Amino acid sequence: MEHQIIQTLINRFNIEYRKRDRSGIYALTSRELAYNSNKIEGSTLTKEQTASLFNTGMLPHSDDYYRAKDIEEMNGHFLMFNKMLTTITEPLTQDLIKAFHYELKSGVFEDRANGYAVGDYKKRPNMIGLHDTAAPAEVPAKMAELLDWYHAQKISLEVLAEFHARYEAIHPFQDGNGRTGRIILFRECLVHSIMPVILEDDNRMEYIQGLASYRATGDIQALVQLFIKEQDVYRLQVEKFLI
Repeated sequence: MEHQIIQTLINRFNIEYRKRDRSGIYALTSRELAYNSNKIEGSTLTKEQTASLFNTGMLPHSDDYYRAKDIEEMNGHFLMFNKMLTTITEPLTQDLIKAFHYELKSGVFEDRANGYAVGDYKKRPNMIGLHDTAAPAEVPAKMAELLDWYHAQKISLEVLAEFHARYEAIHPFQDGNGRTGRIILFRECLVHSIMPVILEDDNRMEYIQGLASYRATGDIQALVQLFIKEQDVYRLQVEKFLI
């Protein structure tokens, strides 16, 4: 049953994307992913502002200032979602992951002004809070090792959670690691007929703690339980549109 629902969902995504339909499950999903994934990283845009930007390319009048980076990254996320859809039959590779990053970040002035690599792995060391990540010179080999491991697995939600945690620990890009990681998670759920996960900003602390738990002990269960909770939320949205 789940397999049939996911295949119908993919078909609906593609039909609505091609028709530029802003009223269905494609639009809802792209907006929800973009809003929550950017919000987790500190975006100031609201759900209503995100919807306006997606639907019309414009933002409503506000007495507050809009941050240019928030707008650029929101538009970039919409493009990254479309790239995910149009490449969903391709294998997950380092080049495809870099292509997702390029869509997300190529229009972000601040990243380019700071000399960040766009659509390529980081050139400078970075950290997750107080925790070290892979050094720039280590990233290609570590990503190859991660993908080799992943492609040898029988894919389940547990495997996807471990892949996600390991990807975030490598932190292959200068910025945009969480957002690329979460679009990969969503994509691979679709590819393997698993109900997709949209990580909500309301559950940000659970998400951070789940990643930290894996980093500290190798225990993935906190992340898996969060993913299951998020699947239940998205399943209700899917059923409203498809069933």
